[in-house]
Amino acid sequence: MLNAHYLKSLFEPASVAVIGASEEAHSVGRVIFGNLVDGGFRGGLHAVNPKHDTVFGRPCHRSVDEIGRRIDLAIIATPVRTLHALVEQCGRAGVRNAVIVTALDPADSALHARLLETARSGGVRLLGPGSLGLLRPADGLNAALTRIAVTSGELALVSQSGAMCSVVLDWAATHQIGFSSVISLSAAMDVDFGETLDYLVHDERTRYILLHVDRVRNARHFMSALRSAARIKPIILLKPGRHEHGHRATVGEVSLADTVFDAAMRRAGVVRVQNVAQLFFAARALASGFRPRVEQLAIVTNGGGPGAIAADRAGDLGAPLVELSGRTKEALAALRLGGAAAANPLDLGGDASPQRYRDALRALGEDPAIGNVLVILSPHALTDPVEIAQAIVEVSRELRLALCCCWMGGGQVAEGRALLEQAGIPVFHAPETAVELFHNVSKFYRHQALLLQTAGQSAPAGRSGGGARLLVEALLNQRRTVLSAMESKALLRSFGVPVTQTLVARDVTEALFVAEQVGFPVVMKVDSPDLTHKSEAGGVRLDLSATESVWSAYNDIVASVRLRHPEARIAGVSIEPYLERPHARELRLAVFRDPVFGPVISLGAGGAAAGHVGDRAHALPPLNGVLARDLIDAAQVAQLLDRCAGLPAVDRDALERVLLAVSDLACELPWVNELVIDPLIADEHGAIVADARVVIDHGLPAGSDRYAHMAIHPYPGHLVQDWKMSDGRSVRVRPVRPEDAGKVQAFFDRMSPETRYYRFMEAIEELPAGLIARFTQIDYDREMALIALTGTGDDEAMIGSARYTLAPDGESVEFALVVADDWQRFGLGRRLMGALIDCARSKGYRSIVGDVLGNNPKMLRLMHSLGFSVQPHPEENTLRRVAKPLHG
Repeated sequence: MLNAHYLKSLFEPASVAVIGASEEAHSVGRVIFGNLVDGGFRGGLHAVNPKHDTVFGRPCHRSVDEIGRRIDLAIIATPVRTLHALVEQCGRAGVRNAVIVTALDPADSALHARLLETARSGGVRLLGPGSLGLLRPADGLNAALTRIAVTSGELALVSQSGAMCSVVLDWAATHQIGFSSVISLSAAMDVDFGETLDYLVHDERTRYILLHVDRVRNARHFMSALRSAARIKPIILLKPGRHEHGHRATVGEVSLADTVFDAAMRRAGVVRVQNVAQLFFAARALASGFRPRVEQLAIVTNGGGPGAIAADRAGDLGAPLVELSGRTKEALAALRLGGAAAANPLDLGGDASPQRYRDALRALGEDPAIGNVLVILSPHALTDPVEIAQAIVEVSRELRLALCCCWMGGGQVAEGRALLEQAGIPVFHAPETAVELFHNVSKFYRHQALLLQTAGQSAPAGRSGGGARLLVEALLNQRRTVLSAMESKALLRSFGVPVTQTLVARDVTEALFVAEQVGFPVVMKVDSPDLTHKSEAGGVRLDLSATESVWSAYNDIVASVRLRHPEARIAGVSIEPYLERPHARELRLAVFRDPVFGPVISLGAGGAAAGHVGDRAHALPPLNGVLARDLIDAAQVAQLLDRCAGLPAVDRDALERVLLAVSDLACELPWVNELVIDPLIADEHGAIVADARVVIDHGLPAGSDRYAHMAIHPYPGHLVQDWKMSDGRSVRVRPVRPEDAGKVQAFFDRMSPETRYYRFMEAIEELPAGLIARFTQIDYDREMALIALTGTGDDEAMIGSARYTLAPDGESVEFALVVADDWQRFGLGRRLMGALIDCARSKGYRSIVGDVLGNNPKMLRLMHSLGFSVQPHPEENTLRRVAKPLHG
């Protein structure tokens, strides 16, 4: 249905009651009620306070029960001791939503639980506690604890921190920036990021969403909400805490936790910024259509110093400066730049004229390698900032370049800066800020491409992980946690990862026979569950080519390890073939469990060249080919994988296959706490694991979801089914993918007007692009859409769809079903609903519900036959509410 979001009454209330309204100086109730009066709130406004007869000349009620009409929103600004009774009172009075401004002690979990239970039993949705409140400027709604004037605009702000919310509002007011909504979540006892973002996606007044995130409690819900919303509207996120110390490993000066958070934001299609100014600059740039095509940047300046500052900042951010082609250098040399060379940054000289700027940009625009240009102007006696700004505006209309400007200075350049702003060209005071904008916005578009990637089980047939589960369960039954190299490789091999053969010798005599069996030359490594770094412990010997060397190596390994680590348990040595790979690059591929985001995959240099944690790239599983390649390219070691120093290029396809298999392992085995492959040998012939270590634990996540341990739900490939219909035709049913947008559009176009009306409950002639995106770019954790297909290849066509989305109560799902006109009456709808019900039941949902038009007898008969109850709709007499319990 194309109806309003169920939280509209919270964020766009028609009536508001302020509980604790007052005229007392410095009281919270005075500020909030005064803001609503002064803001000109156009709905019903009621004061509630048993201590007052009137507030600001308006009647004051003793309780919400006295108001005598339904209240959409109650703002509770009273002491902690009164909160439970007031929430209970709101439930009795039929109040739909409440914002608790009062802050609670975070340690008082009992009161939190009691408030939430009371609110749910009374049908009240809660925002807060400790919320700054709500603002909806276009409606005159300023129900917030702030004295900052907020104007209407297209940006929505959602913040966990009331203090940070005030900072952002103050900055925005200073720079004349308006908002569609301002929502302070604070403790997020009930309404959280997920539902808030879902509402803002539906909100026509919101084009861009700004998020301030303090902490992430539930990574799956957080990522699910972000990914669902970011597919529809740009999200720009600010999160502090980049420099955590003490309890986490660090990446240079930035914590590993922050590095993992960055990896999560890449997958969420979100651009993360570092300060409030960047938050708004990125929003403004996106609104103006500013779109850097690539990350590489060219800099044009009239002074060497500002150009160097910009180049330094680009280096800090890892944003490369583009290399000018020989042809471009020749064109620029013809501009007679004085003594300056045609380089990047390009110094046009202090006396640069508008024409010189114009000619330089045209020359850069002819270079296909150049997509982004930062134009810098610093005040000079021989330059005219206004004329140069006019030249930039004119030439920008004829070029394909993404232009950004920096007019340094104050009054001398103010008019020129204003001209650029009016033309929609981003312009800044400082070169560093401009470079940061390029970096942030280019990241946004790259992350958007990653967001559309759906990844699921990539292992070939016969390697689904079932055998691996048996291996892990056998070890857990023995209360084992650390796997030997041989066991770790067996686990990897079960997912199709190439590994070297490894056998274990328990004593020196056994080592001699094992070495002969493996074949010389061999590698010997200590077999100990207590040693992570075997080489540093003196426990590795390479290229052993004779029986005598095996004998001495065994004794030498045991003696060296006992000397350095006398407490370490030594089970023997592992023996494997020595790999003759003269062109090999040694890599380190690992999986570790982040306490918030679950499994994380890292890739970097391995062996003796293994560097700092900061040299590794990180990604959240599941991966597909595109995401695996992105991880490879993001690692610092990536440049060594290509042809270099006389070495042939590494077989990247083979490396990609290993990454995909390891991703499958991380998805299918929630018991894996740590996996380290070091070294992973990669060369022109492929990739093979030379050594590996796996640590498992018994801590399976609660719940029936097989992917509960992951922040991102994989594509549920296990739901793909092939059906034979009653008339003999074949149908394939599978979960929808983003690339199915064309099939959905064609399916809609073939629907009869009647079928469209029954599906959408209103007459619509076309399917909006945003709705197609919502139908195809789903999060498999929050919703499911099964589509029925017939035909193959280019002739494949969609003939039906059954989908559910999470209901407001979080315990049930709401469904929709539609079948193509020429496929009705063949049982397809019944089978689709049966498959959808099975999906919902497996997720543990309590019930499945839906709305059906009362004049749709075929659908009502189908629902009745499937065991749904059919009841009058509570709000619309033309509809029927159908429901089916999924358990019991």
